[in-house]
Amino acid sequence: MIDKQLINNIVTDAIKDSDIFVVDIRVTPDNDITVELDSVAGLDIDTCSRISREIEGHLDRDAEDFQLEVGSAGLTAPFKVPQQYVKNIGNDIEVLTRDGHKYTGRLVEVNAPEFTIEVSRKVKEPGAKRPVVKTEPLTLTMDNVKKATYLIDFK
Repeated sequence: MIDKQLINNIVTDAIKDSDIFVVDIRVTPDNDITVELDSVAGLDIDTCSRISREIEGHLDRDAEDFQLEVGSAGLTAPFKVPQQYVKNIGNDIEVLTRDGHKYTGRLVEVNAPEFTIEVSRKVKEPGAKRPVVKTEPLTLTMDNVKKATYLIDFK
């Protein structure tokens, strides 16, 4: 089986001096290698191809056959690393906590391992006839997040 750390070292060397970061690397016992990358500016297919060739150049198919897939973390894929939170500052995200609470709001600050979103809540003010919508900051820890994703809005 191909060593995951070897793949990680090759990818890390290939992306140094760029804003690209590793989201996930998986290697199965059948040597199916999947590398997920992301970047603040976004990734194009040429960059993924270049990194794929770099990995293939360090591996010997005659010694051990493998399947390789290098791509960008999908738009709807859950956040896995703190850099994905930083990339999405200013965007609306949806967060499901480990205790089952679901929040939707604008990501405003990231200080790993914490991040802050602005959530809108209906609040009934004393003496008011109708509730008003108030935006409040909510700070969560990444450890307490079961799933966080970019919220696509088709408005």
